[in-house]
Amino acid sequence: MRVVAVLAAMIIASGITSNSGNIYVSATGGNDKADGSAGHPLQTVGEALKRAREWRRLKAPEASEDIRIILDGGIYRQTSPLFLRPEDSGTETSATIICAPEGTDAVISGGVEVKGWTRGCDDPRISPELRDKIWVADAPLDGNRLVETRQLYVDGAKAQRASQFAPGVMERMVDFNTSDRTITVPDPKTDLSKAGQLEMFVHQRWAIAILRVKDIREDGKGNVIVSFHDPESKLEFDHPWPQPVIDGERGNSSYFFANALELLDEPGEWYQDYPSGRIYYYPESETDMNDREVVIPLLETLVTVDGSRERPVSNIRFENVGFEHASWLRPSREGHVTLQGGFRLLDAYKLQIPGLPEKAELENQAWIVRPEAAVTVRHADGIDFTDCDFRHLGATGLDYITAVSNSKVEGCLFEDIGGTAIQMGTFPDGGFETHVPYIPAVGSDICHDITVKSNVIRNATNEDWGCVGIGAGYVRDVDIADNEVSDLNYSGICVGWGWTPLESGMCNNRITGNYVHHFAGQLYDAGGIYTLSNQPGSVITGNRIDNLIDAPYATNNRAFYIYFDEATDGYTVTGNQCPDPEFGYNRPGPKLIVGDNGPDVKLNLNLPKK
Repeated sequence: MRVVAVLAAMIIASGITSNSGNIYVSATGGNDKADGSAGHPLQTVGEALKRAREWRRLKAPEASEDIRIILDGGIYRQTSPLFLRPEDSGTETSATIICAPEGTDAVISGGVEVKGWTRGCDDPRISPELRDKIWVADAPLDGNRLVETRQLYVDGAKAQRASQFAPGVMERMVDFNTSDRTITVPDPKTDLSKAGQLEMFVHQRWAIAILRVKDIREDGKGNVIVSFHDPESKLEFDHPWPQPVIDGERGNSSYFFANALELLDEPGEWYQDYPSGRIYYYPESETDMNDREVVIPLLETLVTVDGSRERPVSNIRFENVGFEHASWLRPSREGHVTLQGGFRLLDAYKLQIPGLPEKAELENQAWIVRPEAAVTVRHADGIDFTDCDFRHLGATGLDYITAVSNSKVEGCLFEDIGGTAIQMGTFPDGGFETHVPYIPAVGSDICHDITVKSNVIRNATNEDWGCVGIGAGYVRDVDIADNEVSDLNYSGICVGWGWTPLESGMCNNRITGNYVHHFAGQLYDAGGIYTLSNQPGSVITGNRIDNLIDAPYATNNRAFYIYFDEATDGYTVTGNQCPDPEFGYNRPGPKLIVGDNGPDVKLNLNLPKK
């Protein structure tokens, strides 16, 4: 009964009212056959949602006011995504609220623990002097299948996959050959010819590619020639933007090899073998790995809020809840070649005769797919996240995908995110060519009236360097204000898509009072604030932008505090503090107004304290 007593005391201390619309949940002391009262909590969030859904269906008195699903501290492990649907919708006077008392750490997790570690191995792929230092464990099972992973967390910190170099270190390639679809690089000095799961991570201007290696052969000149599996091989060598650069202003594009047991040679690195699923880890200290918490993610999506145009989801709030341990596995199965912002390519190629009806000068075409995300929202209104923590996520953190309105993300922390922290709006994908302006047949399909305010975003883009801190595509009436965004490999806050001067519904977007710093850590053509296309009535003002990193492997110097990329128009830009106002411009429109910006601007930012 101690768990129940503690939960009740915390509820009283937090000021959460005790009424018939409360459902209590405890990951450690609950039972899904209980009644969900404070004294007899449920065990899972899914069951609590079902109880609330039934109250609404039956018009029970418990649904006359807000229904609060109150989570005790603990880890709520999901074996499938938490699914919120139109039947879970609240009303303006009776919202559905998933919350935890202040001071409580309640985490919705897609992770599973790795147990049963043994020290030492005799695998000949590991050098003899290291074999006694390596710990080995079998991957956990999900049902009757081994869990595969690209992410591993030890005592709450992300471990480094076995890699050729230290984190962030690369080497310049020798040649990039589009005719025979090979990349020539210096001899890695380690025999990788039998490394069946080897990957090459490629730096290409403002994006990256992850290529599964098919073959490595020596060229007799101190180099090796590398070829790759399809589909990524075709995409990498056919798509013109972006490709690696040879003989750039600052040298050739760079790369590193990863994901081979032969490369497991530094403390803190790990590797998962295939098809055995066995996990190898080289710890930083002599501690017993069975005394440490080791977690790998099982799920790519933890929570999905999924309505339809005919029946949207509405009035659901998450308050003081954590979301952790979502995976990003697809590159292991088909590689990863992107256009921009982490959007992978379905197909792309150079046009022999340029031009589309919408853009006469277009010389390439591309079809893209949206990145995976830990929390997704579609066709919904009033879906809020307040004081929540998003951590240890392999791809996008939170994604308002389509037809989302009147929603807010406020006071949240996004930390250790593999891709983009917060994403919203349409980035036309599938069969919609990405340079064709998106004008929805139903106007409400465009995401609108979304507020992203007073959040802290740090250490995002740490798996796909080409992602961003906050990314918005085709949106209108979006307010991005008072956020701190830092420690990124590409751009900070990005709004717009389409590379078009045409009016497409993007308008009245506001980027105000944010602090963006320590960005462009690896890639270039970047901006602390970055815009695309025509967005009438939009504003960039009162932001502080500094500590633009000199990306060590960039092949030119194209990175800016603010970058008005192709056809940016409709913005008024003034009162932004930055070391200099030398912004980037790429064919801006006639209604882009840039006023006084620079080091002399005085600001009093209202930043979150996290």
